Amino acid sequence: MPLSPPGTHEPAAFPQGDELRVSGGRVPGLDDVPAYSFVVPRRMRLPVLVAVPHAGRAYPPQVTARMRDPLAAQLRLEDRFVDRLGIAIAKATGAGLLIAHAPRALLDLNRAEDDIDWDMVEGGRPENLSPQSQSGPACNRRARSGLGLVPRRLPGSGEIWRGRIARTELTARIAGIHRAYHAFLAGELARIRADWGAALLIDLHSMPPLRAAEGEDEAPQIVLGDRFGITCHHGLMASALRHFEARGCAAAQNRPYSGGYVLDRHGSPQTGVHAMQVEVCRTTYLDHRLAEPGAGLASMASLLASLVRETGAETSLLGGGSDLLQAAE
Repeated sequence: MPLSPPGTHEPAAFPQGDELRVSGGRVPGLDDVPAYSFVVPRRMRLPVLVAVPHAGRAYPPQVTARMRDPLAAQLRLEDRFVDRLGIAIAKATGAGLLIAHAPRALLDLNRAEDDIDWDMVEGGRPENLSPQSQSGPACNRRARSGLGLVPRRLPGSGEIWRGRIARTELTARIAGIHRAYHAFLAGELARIRADWGAALLIDLHSMPPLRAAEGEDEAPQIVLGDRFGITCHHGLMASALRHFEARGCAAAQNRPYSGGYVLDRHGSPQTGVHAMQVEVCRTTYLDHRLAEPGAGLASMASLLASLVRETGAETSLLGGGSDLLQAAE
């Protein structure tokens, strides 16, 4: 399932066998690298799209040159190699797969477009933009914490960058990465919903190891987020939690991760588009340094693939696809 066709601002389709591959957007500073790639079977078996927004590794040289500690920042910011899980899941299930190639260091796709720390931009806040015009208090808190649209600092590590970013560069990132990715994602979810009556977005992330909460025997290996019931049908979330419990995998709901901008923007259960964030503990699929794929990758991919099959079948039923489901049995 190759994911590296040439990129342009507009999506470009590349037919290959039984799959359709699409790329679009652009990583500023790497003109031949698309911001994202998408692979989907010509005939989908389930109304599910798996998206991987934080595993991008296409770093322009001029960007890494401005990092104070490039290797440490990349390791902390990336959902390291979680795209490998996404590829395995898509191959096993026939779900659509959207992978962002643009790194989170350039722009965080799980933040609103105006969630900007203007102190890190040359010239500061534009005169015609007031603080009240931004998305709200949550955006301002994230930007001030250093984890806004363009990450500025990491807890325990300090500032990521040497110097400020040019406003023209920020504008290019927003247009080439953020708008391109989210416009494509919205369009593809609408297409799936039109075909199936409902669509499910699995927004796939990874997380550092958690500690067990008071009264719990073990820490969660999976955290499922639905913005506290707002972005996904409660039955889908309940099925997902039962799925992990039945397989002996500790899972939690919405704590400490309930989802972010991706779910807020694209999850709309009332119109048939369901969105669930899935956070996977890095110890389950990476090596002991949490830097390279590890021995557990295949088993975690299998566990997640079965989740996609089960929730995908239920999404089909929510869309009125019982006849399609029976025909596939």
